[in-house]
Amino acid sequence: MTEDRPGDRSPDRERSIPTDRESPVGAPVIRGDESVTGQRAREAVQFDPTDPESLADAAEIVTQFATEAGEDDHLYMLRGAAACAALVRGEGSYKAAAERAGEGVTVSFIRKWARVHDLPRSVRKQVALGRIAPTAAKHIARVSGESRLLLAWAVLDGDLTVREVRSVASTINDGVPIADALADHDVTLGRLEVTLSPSTYRDLRRQASIDDVAPGDLVTEALEEYLE
Repeated sequence: MTEDRPGDRSPDRERSIPTDRESPVGAPVIRGDESVTGQRAREAVQFDPTDPESLADAAEIVTQFATEAGEDDHLYMLRGAAACAALVRGEGSYKAAAERAGEGVTVSFIRKWARVHDLPRSVRKQVALGRIAPTAAKHIARVSGESRLLLAWAVLDGDLTVREVRSVASTINDGVPIADALADHDVTLGRLEVTLSPSTYRDLRRQASIDDVAPGDLVTEALEEYLE
């Protein structure tokens, strides 16, 4: 896989991978996708930062989000994140958004959740499916660039706790390479367990033996060609 050797990727290919949100702020791209959220997709709320009425709704939801428990409901938290991001865009700053939401809503709270809304679609989808905890997504969002994606996939494949994600994100932001930051938590960057059909497994092992290379090298080469 490409994650096995991130340094081998060409600059052009690396730039083509989205590490930030590409869809409009407030749009329920994931929350409104029935294939991801099922019947709850019909409940998805869209926030329009340019519409005063929609912005007022966003402010109300942010207030509720900041004061009510909902950590067990990942879709509720994604909606709150969307409201935070829309409020920031509509008001023009984190500070103004916090003031609009009212007492009990801090700039730090607004910033953290607005950043979750700005994560790329591939990561937000895993949050919506419940595979990445929203509280872990807050720390993933603190990391920029390709490391943001690599940390998200490490959460899935390395079974990192929220506390460990927070620690890794802080270490990365201190300038430590992500591979080293993950290694401190016994996670190898790019390691992924896969299940192959017996025939594919047979042929992969056969070819790797003939070529005198690791099976992972052949998988990486084949996937890099496919993903081009």
